[in-house]
Amino acid sequence: MKSLKHNEEISVASTVESIHYHDVIIIGGGLTGLRAAFQVSNSGLSGALISKVHPLRSHSVAAQGGMNASLGNVPGDDGASDDWKMHAYDTVKGSDYLADQDAVEKMCREATATVYELEHMGTVWSRLENGKIAQRPFGGAGFPRTCYAADRTGHNALHTLYEQVLNKNFPIYEEFFVTSLVKDKGRCIGCTAMEIMTGKIHGFISKAVLMATGGFGRVFNRSTNALINTGDGLSLALNAGVPLKDMEFVQFHPTTLYGTNILMSEGARGEGGILINSQGERFMEKYAPNSVDLAPRDVVARSIEQEIREGRAFDGGYVHLDLTHLGSDRIMERLPGIRQIAMDFAGVDPIEEPIPIQPGQHYSMGGIDADINGVTKLPGLYAAGECACISVHGANRLGGNSLLETVVFGRLVADKIIDDINQTPEPDTQAVQLAINQVESKIGEIIGRKKDANIFNVKDEMTETMFKKFGIFREGQTMEKGLKEILKMENKFSNLTINNKHLAVNQTLVQFLEIEGMLKIAEVVARCAIKREESRGSHTRTDHPDRDDENYLKHTLIELEDKNLNISYKPVTIGMFEPKERVY
Repeated sequence: MKSLKHNEEISVASTVESIHYHDVIIIGGGLTGLRAAFQVSNSGLSGALISKVHPLRSHSVAAQGGMNASLGNVPGDDGASDDWKMHAYDTVKGSDYLADQDAVEKMCREATATVYELEHMGTVWSRLENGKIAQRPFGGAGFPRTCYAADRTGHNALHTLYEQVLNKNFPIYEEFFVTSLVKDKGRCIGCTAMEIMTGKIHGFISKAVLMATGGFGRVFNRSTNALINTGDGLSLALNAGVPLKDMEFVQFHPTTLYGTNILMSEGARGEGGILINSQGERFMEKYAPNSVDLAPRDVVARSIEQEIREGRAFDGGYVHLDLTHLGSDRIMERLPGIRQIAMDFAGVDPIEEPIPIQPGQHYSMGGIDADINGVTKLPGLYAAGECACISVHGANRLGGNSLLETVVFGRLVADKIIDDINQTPEPDTQAVQLAINQVESKIGEIIGRKKDANIFNVKDEMTETMFKKFGIFREGQTMEKGLKEILKMENKFSNLTINNKHLAVNQTLVQFLEIEGMLKIAEVVARCAIKREESRGSHTRTDHPDRDDENYLKHTLIELEDKNLNISYKPVTIGMFEPKERVY
């Protein structure tokens, strides 16, 4: 195995040590990846999980509000009991009818068992006085169906699954940054990854790869997402020839803390919190008279933005989330994390005064194109969780469905991998070695460039452009200008280098590779948003204000072919719910 010229000093022995074989490679250490790891471990297959951070630092830990399931522990206003069909209806309606209804049905049918399974693993759900799992109202839901662990639900669930995976002695390659997917004979047979502590490039050979890397929220400058949410999995898949789907649909959460954009959970409104403008008005009454503050997220975010644009916001561009009427006991019991964040980052105690909030990017409905089983166009590559678009969220996700999706499809897609693996041919070590050499050459070329500039200035320009020109309200000419700006940034970035030329613990190098991928994701979002000339869910075009089912009741696909991004479409799977006007 001879290395490329750039790396001739690397011995064959050291190269062999950097190649690892497992039946299944899982990329991403959040809820999806951990649930899949648990399933693979139970099957007896050899598996491993690769994460660029410690798994407990995955963004799943920041999820606050809860997980939807039609347990029926809290009856509706009319005394009726919830069921999976009502959950599915609310999900499809919330998606503005762009969700694939077969996938929605599967998720909603699995929801109850998933919540109970997590409880049996050790997740400590909040309880009702009768001892049953507590459920709170959430936006766009016909029943209080969101199960929660105070306002730290993701934290609770992530620790539970991490503990279970540790108990299985499942191998975890922690602080490894995946640099490429490896293909051979038309299949994905593994990946390469940089060990951040040493800078060494490792190869991973497998029969199946599951992408579970989360969203791309940090492409926007006002985001609730962790700094690690840079869309790495989507970039890897795109570069490997896999289409991305529905990338124009980006959710802006209505309530993020003014100034920092830390999430203020929808659970705050589920517990009775209300939105107030600078004139003291509960303004959601005029935008969503039936649902008021618990309308779906796209509706509430647009309403707040409208209040800001029309001059009814407080100086600086924010409105108030008022919890004061809930009382100290309820806030301390149900929303302790929200209170602590508001006190620490805004100097506001929500027991005494309202919280200043503004909309911020929160979630990616689009992602790697995958079918109901998580299967992608590239044999051997599967995807699940926020990085995937199995399309249970369509054009707008309901709060409480993201945690559900991660655990349901983390398990189900792992089951599909387990079923498929016996028919999978043995992968070829030589292709992985070649991929290692190619990554080493690329990094050497980046470090060897002469043109030094601050790469983070380019990142700041990109995130500002994305929020200003591809934010809550979008318009054709403005987006065209934004796309031109992004293309200029991509061109500029392709010639830049970094100051730190050492490979070990080089976070600047990691961030360089992240930004390179983010710029391409920004271009993808821009192109898809420009092409969809309608308003649907989170995608609001001021120049095309109506939903257009005749021309756009379809999924957007975008694929990298011969270095060009090409857009095509495919049908939405309609089931028991025919598209109709969406009113709240």
